[in-house]
Amino acid sequence: MSFKTVPLKELLGDKGYLRGPFGSALKRGELKDNGIPVYEQQHAICGTRDFRFYIDNNKYKELKRFTTKASDLIISCSGTVGRVSIINETDPKGIISQALLILRPDTRKVLPQYLYYFLTSKRGYAEIINASQGAVQLNIAPRAVVEKIPVPLPGLVEQENIVKILSSLDDKIELNRQINQTLEQIAQTIFKSWFVDFEPVKAKIEAKQALTPALSQGEREKFVERAAMCAISGKLEPELDQLPSEQRQQLAATAALFPDELVESELGLIPLGWEVGTLADMVQLTGGGTPKRLNPEFWGGEIPWFSVQDAPTEGDVFVLETKEQISQFGLEGSSTRLLPVGTTIISARGTVGRLALTGVEMAMNQSCYGVMGADGIGPYFNYFNLENAVSTLKQNTHGAVFDTITRQTFETVSCIKPAMPVLKGFEAILTSLMESMRSNLSERRTLATLRDTLLLKLLSGELRPPSIPPTLQGGSNPP
Repeated sequence: MSFKTVPLKELLGDKGYLRGPFGSALKRGELKDNGIPVYEQQHAICGTRDFRFYIDNNKYKELKRFTTKASDLIISCSGTVGRVSIINETDPKGIISQALLILRPDTRKVLPQYLYYFLTSKRGYAEIINASQGAVQLNIAPRAVVEKIPVPLPGLVEQENIVKILSSLDDKIELNRQINQTLEQIAQTIFKSWFVDFEPVKAKIEAKQALTPALSQGEREKFVERAAMCAISGKLEPELDQLPSEQRQQLAATAALFPDELVESELGLIPLGWEVGTLADMVQLTGGGTPKRLNPEFWGGEIPWFSVQDAPTEGDVFVLETKEQISQFGLEGSSTRLLPVGTTIISARGTVGRLALTGVEMAMNQSCYGVMGADGIGPYFNYFNLENAVSTLKQNTHGAVFDTITRQTFETVSCIKPAMPVLKGFEAILTSLMESMRSNLSERRTLATLRDTLLLKLLSGELRPPSIPPTLQGGSNPP
């Protein structure tokens, strides 16, 4: 049994529809580096709470009516229209920009979380897009049109149970995302420790300087080795003995890969036996392409086709699916190439420097490069080395109109090439960590698909939460 539908207008409270201030009311020159935050379009699109702009108290008094409140829904209004985020109790008080709209639900009729789930469903999103207009850039329609959007409305008790089911899946997805963020930070820390700060090498040098003449040669070597083991593991000396024997042996083997001396180079002091070269010497580049749009046989196939819009967010690293797919005909009939798993993709034109690791085979457009390590360099050192070099690549871009990373740009970046045993040791440690990230991302995608499927069935009334007693399943609402 489907639920009755109610116009959105009937579900909004007092001052329940609030479009952001016009540009003339909040000028760029009035924005500050601190103070009261300004919610922008990306806060609805991405759900993040990283703020670029703020206003002072005087400006806030003038624009106070645009203040966000807990349980408000903020919606993007232009360009990427219809993305929704809900303001939580922990979110800071701020005002919305002109690119946002606030919907403030009447909680006597609808739960804010339920309305959020409806508007983020395929059905709700389609209603918002249908209520939008614009020949050049899509803009959300006038208030009278938006407020006519029909919302399926069960009773509050059933709304609550629907929210519990969907939020439990969202909680698992969020936990998965946080785990991946942590794993990425661990990987970045290891890379920086080994290849930027040279901590295992410096630990050996400091240990050698602390040696006493009374120690035998074997004791000296063990003392230096354990210092490097501490640097690699992040553990104190007494903690090493608490580790399982197998783990201690692995740490010792890894510590043995590092030299105990730094030597002068054009980049300053680097570990003995390591080399300096250009980034171009360390990578193999593959270009992309776009199959002809007018040929329907080229599109809608099973081969993922990457563009910068598919770049992963923080903590994801891998890309497993893309918004567009091409066919085998499209692959063979264009300049794009199939990239193997473990290829780093870097956006090279327009929005430059966005990175992704291919988690499945895929093609890409001509605004990107596929980057593989050369001369035995593994996929994970290659990825984090590129991540470390991105800021320099961006500074050295070419192009009269658009910033562009070219093949020559890679030649302008000087890099340290570690000894091959160290590179192999890094790949061995990173492989299980990165595979866990890829597995978590795949699981998160499965959970998101399940949530979206349940969302449609729950909103349509096709699936009713089992915990609802029959007497409460009439879709009625309290007065």
